[in-house]
Amino acid sequence: MNGPKACVIGWPVRQSRSPLIHRYWLRLYGVEGSYELAEVEPDAFEAFVRSFAAQGFVGGNVTVPHKEAAYALLDAAEPAAVELKAANTLWLDNGALKGTNTDGFGFLANLDDAAPGWEGRRRLAVVLGAGGASRAVVAALAGRGFARVAVVNRTASRAFEVARLAGRAGEPYGPDDLPELLAETGLLVNATSLGMTGKPPLKIDLAPLSRSAVVTDLVYAPLETDLLAAARARGNAVVDGLGMLLHQAAPGFERWFGVRPEVTPELRSILIDNLLGR
Repeated sequence: MNGPKACVIGWPVRQSRSPLIHRYWLRLYGVEGSYELAEVEPDAFEAFVRSFAAQGFVGGNVTVPHKEAAYALLDAAEPAAVELKAANTLWLDNGALKGTNTDGFGFLANLDDAAPGWEGRRRLAVVLGAGGASRAVVAALAGRGFARVAVVNRTASRAFEVARLAGRAGEPYGPDDLPELLAETGLLVNATSLGMTGKPPLKIDLAPLSRSAVVTDLVYAPLETDLLAAARARGNAVVDGLGMLLHQAAPGFERWFGVRPEVTPELRSILIDNLLGR
């Protein structure tokens, strides 16, 4: 196939839905190009990226465990990648390797799309977890002007490290602090893998949480986690994690194929059918 060629690089990567998303957009916009899976071991990652041009790639997405390694290879990084020291979107520009991180953008765009007005008074957002996903979320929330961004994690040092990404708004806490925090929370974010298919459940008592709070879960398999089901049952607005996956993909597609794509209900339905094995 002629036209630009991009890929998603991970280890493993066969579970990635990125090809489904980008191939849909290629068809929708009539763009001549292709998007591939690239399963690359960590030891081979640098060599693979360095040979982008030789392989005919104009760029690619980067998923676990390569995002930090990708950032280290960049000739030029956009601010989002610099802030997180991780890159998930790469492209070649006159031979130079450039990159950014669209995870925070995807997180905010998903909330904007699914729950307009979700920011409320931008007082307190509580983020559960201190992994890579949490880092992007915390930085994005600080950028939206939240006065307080609380990071709740069992390991205090990791909570402190991630909370620093929110600057003066960042606050590290342990699980025992959660009930008191929930009483003031306007946005609750699960940025852990708890509740994901095959993982232990997320055990949290939502009783102190205001019913005006918005609850979102970065997990999208299952689409409605126990956390979202419990929040919905008590009247909270809820946002699943699938939209973040879709929105974070759009900037890369525009870089590689020259068209800014839209996240449509049809694309969401296609992803849901795929997740459900239909």
